[in-house]
Amino acid sequence: MATTPQSALVLIPPPDVWPPIQAIRRVHDRQVRRWMPHVTLLYPFVHRAALEQATPAARAALGAIPPFEVSLGRFEVFPHRGGTFTVWLAPEPKEALVALHAALVRAFPRCDDGNRFAGGFTPHLSVGQARGPEALDEFQRELGGWMPVVFSARHVTIIVRDPPPHDVFRTFAEARLGEPQGD
Repeated sequence: MATTPQSALVLIPPPDVWPPIQAIRRVHDRQVRRWMPHVTLLYPFVHRAALEQATPAARAALGAIPPFEVSLGRFEVFPHRGGTFTVWLAPEPKEALVALHAALVRAFPRCDDGNRFAGGFTPHLSVGQARGPEALDEFQRELGGWMPVVFSARHVTIIVRDPPPHDVFRTFAEARLGEPQGD
């Protein structure tokens, strides 16, 4: 199956925990319009024509993984060339998200772009970007009063977008955790 940046498989926190995350993203994240708060599991994902076939495969891959609690309590930084940084929340327990990713990679091996990075797949929820060390220091000072957000991971979501200018991601389908699929 060929992949496309027009779809992704993500873990989306429930909307009731979005307000503090979105407050940061509205100020610092240039992608706040395009993406809802999320932890990317597979991106790019499959083409739109293959999504109907991919949905039951995702559901089958997640059937043996029970729901689990996720805490967003700590910020981390990805440095990039040119002196820019991505600031992100570190979802924990990391091991549960790594296992979720691994189960999905087994079902969709061509969608394993996350493991091409030196450190492999790193679960994260991006909240913004900073250009230069001074901007990063200021951003991090603003995050000093962060109160951890906790939610239950009960499903992952396949999201899709159209080409620009209508390129806002929206839900295509959900795959629930811990619901084994029949043969």
